[in-house]
Amino acid sequence: MSNKEKTKKTFEENLQDLEAIVSKLENGDVPLEDAIAEFQEGMRLSKKLENTLQEAEKTLVKVMQADGTEKEMDANG
Repeated sequence: MSNKEKTKKTFEENLQDLEAIVSKLENGDVPLEDAIAEFQEGMRLSKKLENTLQEAEKTLVKVMQADGTEKEMDANG
């Protein structure tokens, strides 16, 4: 395992990886076996990105009001 694989990638790095996979698959020049592996990796990255966004949403439970006070956000947005 390389050093890059050992370090945790940022949300943006994972998103770039997913976008690269999508581009590669859309191009269609990928052998079937590679396309399947790329698709599986894309699905894994997609789930990881979704989980990161859900965790961020849970963290952002307060918003600042115009007067500087904090207000709890509604769970539905």
